[in-house]
Amino acid sequence: MGELIFGLLIIIGIIILVSIKQINQYERGIKFTLGKFSKIMNPGWRLVIPIFQSYRKVDIRTKAVDVPEQDVITKDNVSVRINAVIYYKVFDASKAVLEVENFYFAVGQLAQTTMRNAVGSVSLDELLSEREKISTEICTIIDKATDPWGIKVENVELKDISLPEEMKRVIARVAEAEREKEAVITKAKGEVEASENLAKAATMMSSTPGAMHLRTLSTLSDISSDQSNTIVMALPIEVLESFKGKASDETIKKLVDKANKKK
Repeated sequence: MGELIFGLLIIIGIIILVSIKQINQYERGIKFTLGKFSKIMNPGWRLVIPIFQSYRKVDIRTKAVDVPEQDVITKDNVSVRINAVIYYKVFDASKAVLEVENFYFAVGQLAQTTMRNAVGSVSLDELLSEREKISTEICTIIDKATDPWGIKVENVELKDISLPEEMKRVIARVAEAEREKEAVITKAKGEVEASENLAKAATMMSSTPGAMHLRTLSTLSDISSDQSNTIVMALPIEVLESFKGKASDETIKKLVDKANKKK
């Protein structure tokens, strides 16, 4: 009798040891009893009776899934290749097991389809300049579709957008033309400002006796430092007139009179 009890205790002990299952902190266990969902097992040691019960572990950590590169045609009929990365986590382990066969594969396929549809609804300029906005739209669509699966999509990032070589050259030419346009506009603005300043300077010099003579002498002083140059100066009438009222030399007066007659 004692041997029978001892044998039963050994068998019960073996069954208990076999039934102990460990659920890690980053996991949740889905327990099935006679094929029916019974409960979610939290982290720790849990009993799963062989034959009658079974379980499945679900990792609830955030997952980063690389969406394969896709060939997409934009709204303005430009062919591009684009890939992305999607970050998601399981918030309801029971739905992730019961509502979808393989949520890893399902989320990846849904991300590819959504990305193609989203990129196909915008033009190339919008795709290049509003990447953040498009990523947010894709994330919202995928998150709404995966809610019944117990999955929360945290973020979607468009990693790379590859353009055909012909389109790259076209964009480069457009950018070059824009830069040339800006250069011409800037140069024209500079010319306008310079002409305004020159007009102010001319007005000030014409209203101040001797100003033109002093400016001429200043110019000669600036360029006389280089001895290798031969300087030919055309003296304006105003310079001679500055001497007319002050100099007593009759020769200068005659030159001024002749210049006025020719003028």
